[in-house]
Amino acid sequence: MSLDTLKSSIPDYAKDLKLNLGSVIGNSDLPAQQLWGTVLATAIASRSPIVLRELEPEAKANLSPEAYTAAKSAAAVMAMNNVFYRTRHLLSDHEYGNLRAGLRMNVIGNPGVDKVDFELWSFAVSAINGCGMCLDSHEQVLRKAGLDRDVIQEAFKIASVIQAVGVTLDAEAVLAE
Repeated sequence: MSLDTLKSSIPDYAKDLKLNLGSVIGNSDLPAQQLWGTVLATAIASRSPIVLRELEPEAKANLSPEAYTAAKSAAAVMAMNNVFYRTRHLLSDHEYGNLRAGLRMNVIGNPGVDKVDFELWSFAVSAINGCGMCLDSHEQVLRKAGLDRDVIQEAFKIASVIQAVGVTLDAEAVLAE
C-alpha cells in the first residue's frame, strides 16, 4: 500500500498520470505537512477508494496525529462548503448570498494545525470540487499569509493529478468487472 503501488496500477494509456503523480508528490517543494495533508485531503475528495486506500498509510506516516485529523477535517468541511457556496454562486437569484448560511464550520477557525496548512488543504479540496467562490476565498487568505503563487499552484497540481488518477483507476476497476 503505497505511492509506488498506486503508480504501478496506472494503465499504460495514462502514462502521463503516472509520471505526474511521481512528480507532484515525489518532487514537491512543499514542507512534508503541507504536502501530505494536501495528498490526504485530496485523496478523500477524489472519492476514489483505490486512491485513498493506497495514499492514506503514507500520509498518516508523514503527518502528526493532529495534522492527519485536520486534513480529514478539511476534506469533510469543504465537501459541505463547496456544495453550499458553489450553489449560492451559481444561482441567478443573488439574494441567496445575503442569507445567513447557518452551517457549522468551527474547524476552520480552530483546525488544530497551522491555519495556513489548513487553508491550503481546503483550497486543494475546493479545486477538486469546483467551487470558484471557495477557491477565491482560500487563495486570498493564503496570499495574505505570504504564500507565493507557485506554492498555491503546487496544491492544485496535486489535486488535479490525484483526481485524474482516481477517475482512471476507478474506471479501470469497473471495466474489469
